[in-house]
Amino acid sequence: MTLLRRSRIPLLLLAFGLMWLVGAGRSSAAKPPLGSGDFSPGVLVAWYPNSTVVTTLLFAAYIAAALGVLVGLWQAPRRVAHWGLVAFVGATALLTGPIGSADHINYAAYGRIAMGGADPYVESPIKWRDGLDPVAGAVQAPWQDTPSVYGPVATAFQSLCSALGGDNLRDTVWVWQWLIVLAWLAVRWLLLQVASTGDLRRRVDVLWTFNPLVFATLVLGAHVDLLAGAFVLAALWAMHRNPLATGVFVGAAFATKVTYGVVLLAVLWAWRSVDRSQFGQRAARLAAGFALVVVPAYVIAGPHVLRQLKAAGGSFSYASPWSPVIRGLRHFMPEWGVTTIVFVLAAVLMIGFAWVGYGLVHRLGLADGVTDGATREAVTLTFVLMTAYVLLAPYSLPWYDAVTWMLLPLLVPFVWDAILVVRHLFMTLAYAPGRAVGIAPSVQDWTLGFRSNVTPYVCWASLLALAAVAWRRSSARASSSEPTPHP
Repeated sequence: MTLLRRSRIPLLLLAFGLMWLVGAGRSSAAKPPLGSGDFSPGVLVAWYPNSTVVTTLLFAAYIAAALGVLVGLWQAPRRVAHWGLVAFVGATALLTGPIGSADHINYAAYGRIAMGGADPYVESPIKWRDGLDPVAGAVQAPWQDTPSVYGPVATAFQSLCSALGGDNLRDTVWVWQWLIVLAWLAVRWLLLQVASTGDLRRRVDVLWTFNPLVFATLVLGAHVDLLAGAFVLAALWAMHRNPLATGVFVGAAFATKVTYGVVLLAVLWAWRSVDRSQFGQRAARLAAGFALVVVPAYVIAGPHVLRQLKAAGGSFSYASPWSPVIRGLRHFMPEWGVTTIVFVLAAVLMIGFAWVGYGLVHRLGLADGVTDGATREAVTLTFVLMTAYVLLAPYSLPWYDAVTWMLLPLLVPFVWDAILVVRHLFMTLAYAPGRAVGIAPSVQDWTLGFRSNVTPYVCWASLLALAAVAWRRSSARASSSEPTPHP
């Protein structure tokens, strides 16, 4: 037992070290080439790992990461980490190039197009300036012909990075990495403000700060979901302080990536449930703050920005639990029928999961560590809605889990902690090494097979495990509430 307790730090160091080694090296199947920068750091580890090596390293890193987090859940650290150590971990990310996908190049391209006076919601990166632009022209398959699918606030941040990075791709991406690291630090600060007990504050470091799985997908991956999630958490933090500021943060989340606008429903529901006498006034101020961000953002972005509201409609991801269902239905149904059936079933199950999860959190007092009643209600509803979405959406990727991992530390320890860690491990493994190019055929076959034939069933097993936990807890509570029969 003592050895197991002591294994957490070595496991975390191994995970962070291997991920850093991949990110600090030259381009690979996990890391697209960015070139050299004028003011950004260059390559620190001069090696070109082949796709087999880099995939093996990332698999080892992610498995070690999950084990380290599970040990931390079983035996929490004794104290909250010092900010100096946290800042050091964030700084290491700035010495790497993003890994796990090429999305950061897309972000740079959309900012570059916007700064060039064109519409990133119309222009595709490969066609803008005949594909000769040093930034936009670097976008890789399969996104070369895809205009922006992100909200106007995301485009504004991308444009800022382009303004500072100019025509240098590496510098542009590095500025974006600074925004990502600052958002990661801001999330930790906000979590520590909302968490009211020492136990919850230590959970922040187990599940967020020193969770290499989350760090890999959101920080080292440099995904826009971290920015959107930070706005969600800021809105929840501001709820009992300033409804106008809450609306500003909600608007920023929505206008960064529309799915994160679900926090609007959670905040309004919480205010109405806790204190109806002030609901109208608070809702009006929230609406004003929301409009302050959303109206000018969408007006400036232009009418084509609305395309991003429906960009992912009808899409499926291979690692989704619906992947085997879709493949099976395609044998005897037209595509429109498959899409209709799967999306209806997914919507029904999402609603059911959110309903059961909401009741479970309330019955067991899992959010009681959040002292303010309205904030507690909003945290609960945001958590169950966003978690239901990422667990059951036909199209889901590891970095979509951002809000789940931001809010999970605010709930008291529960068995679903371990279930969600295991599920996120397999989702992360499914997209290693991450690029669609630069990968050997044998590795591509392996990763695609893992993504299509292993991860979806782990996702279903996770859902069944969560359902079993909810049923057992409900049954146990019902039995304990039954009156004792007279002799």
